[in-house]
Amino acid sequence: MEIVHCTLGRHGEAMLEIVNEAILNSTAVYDYHPRSMNGMRNWFAVKETAGFPVIGMEGPQGQLLGFASYGTFRAWPAYRYTVETSVYIHHHARGKGHGHHLMHELIKLARMQQVHTLVACIDMQNKASIRLHEKLGFTCSGIIREAGYKFGQWLDAGFFQLILDTPANPDEAGLETT
Repeated sequence: MEIVHCTLGRHGEAMLEIVNEAILNSTAVYDYHPRSMNGMRNWFAVKETAGFPVIGMEGPQGQLLGFASYGTFRAWPAYRYTVETSVYIHHHARGKGHGHHLMHELIKLARMQQVHTLVACIDMQNKASIRLHEKLGFTCSGIIREAGYKFGQWLDAGFFQLILDTPANPDEAGLETT
């Protein structure tokens, strides 16, 4: 198993398959319809422009077992030290520690990029994801009751956060107010 930096050309289709399986068969993603390759291209472009990492776990034959990334939490300048994480594991590869390895690497990258707070929005029925995040030090900072509706039921969205010891010298320099 190897952690790699994902690219659209090498991993885009496998990533799309992983996300779409989660959309169609779980409450891990509060979306109803599978995403398109055009949407994946746009997603990669946003990550690249912002300098956000996209990492994956490859198996022995180079197959993508899962991937993780983070992105903008909220668009206002004062949130620049906070990101929202995502981790997805192929349904045949779940429960084998791949999510832990990917998130551990993502946390290291966040420190390197001087991120202060990582936020994960997790459906409260997703006990495996909650356990994963708690093992990594995330704590529940709040639950939005009945935030989503999928599969004929109301879903509660939990916000979990991990506060890092970075950046060493946060500032407001260059931040515009609107």
